[in-house]
Amino acid sequence: MDLLLILTYTAICVVIFKVFKIPLNKWSVPTAVLGGIVLIGSLILLMNYNHPYSEMSRKYFVTTPIVPAVRGLVVSVDVQANAQLKKGDVLFTIDPVPYQNKVDALQAQITKADKDYKRAVELRRKKLGSQFDVDTTKALADDLRAKLTDAEYDLERTVVRANSDGYVTQMMVFPGLYVVPMPLRPAMVFVQEESFKYVGWYRQNSTLRLKPGFEAEMAFDAVPGKVFTGKVTQVLPVLAEGEIQANGNLISQNLLSRMPGRVPVIVEITDPRFEEYRSQLPGGAYGQSAIYSDSFTHVAIMRRVILRMSSWMSYLFPFH
Repeated sequence: MDLLLILTYTAICVVIFKVFKIPLNKWSVPTAVLGGIVLIGSLILLMNYNHPYSEMSRKYFVTTPIVPAVRGLVVSVDVQANAQLKKGDVLFTIDPVPYQNKVDALQAQITKADKDYKRAVELRRKKLGSQFDVDTTKALADDLRAKLTDAEYDLERTVVRANSDGYVTQMMVFPGLYVVPMPLRPAMVFVQEESFKYVGWYRQNSTLRLKPGFEAEMAFDAVPGKVFTGKVTQVLPVLAEGEIQANGNLISQNLLSRMPGRVPVIVEITDPRFEEYRSQLPGGAYGQSAIYSDSFTHVAIMRRVILRMSSWMSYLFPFH
């Protein structure tokens, strides 16, 4: 873009010098050069500040580690990797036999405890037993019912289900694998369908020109030559470089990151053309973005041209 501006200004100067027959001397030529430097430099400065650009933009997504609530042997895997799932779909099943046996045993104990309680009540009514026996048998029955509830819960958790719409990626679970809840060893990585976000990382110099509602554009390396329009939905209010946690140490300047950090800006892509590429664009796809503020809008065309030129450059990459 810089070269384009220089060539355009040079062409204009040539025309002016020719039409008005301005002589080339030590005053006219330096004046033209200095004027070009001031003009082009001012345009670039206005563009960079009022319509910020980020060469660090990415498609982010949230993953949910699938950790089983109970331990056991995997007897079946009911999904395929990267296949769309609905909330509640079965992911895999753990051998339920030990948990079913525990439920059956507790149910039998409860039946016996209920009989013992009824007998203790009857004996108490006939003044042949004590209140202590009644209370003891009743407490035992209640305790067994609580244990049965826990056992039924564990039995239900032998069927591991999806907590939301999405899909399992890089699946490494197979029948015969023994899975455990602790230590935390996720059995699957689940990608939430509605978690995809498009984020641009902007220099802090541009903070005053980053506001929700401003127009934005994004271009991805995976889709060369295409620039998609959208809008800023959120400017995150904190940076990771400034994070501290409560501990026994005082805050020191040595804790400061050497990097200033960039402001994360969430962009919603509203361009209808993007629907064709949305499913093809992998999570984590890298790109670049620009935001167009409501200040000095007449120089925004320069940023638009530069972004499109950069997008076309994505067709070029080194061969190895």
